[in-house]
Amino acid sequence: MKWLWSKTSKKKLKIEFCEKNLDRFLTENDLTSYEAFLKESHITYKEYDCQSHCKTCKKQAYAILNGDMITASTSKELLEKLKEQQ
Repeated sequence: MKWLWSKTSKKKLKIEFCEKNLDRFLTENDLTSYEAFLKESHITYKEYDCQSHCKTCKKQAYAILNGDMITASTSKELLEKLKEQQ
């Protein structure tokens, strides 16, 4: 039964955001979707003042997911990419 449970449970995700990047790219329309996604039990997240990825931060929405940078042109696209990693 352990094997079956491990195949159906979602992968744990650790997501890190830059507050400046969120201010720059996160829209009011996407806020509710982000809130619902980040409340899922297998997700932990943290917001930092700055993550020292300034060149990327100015050009694209991004998040650090389990140590890897995920980028997108919009906050909506970024959320879709994060959801794909589940």
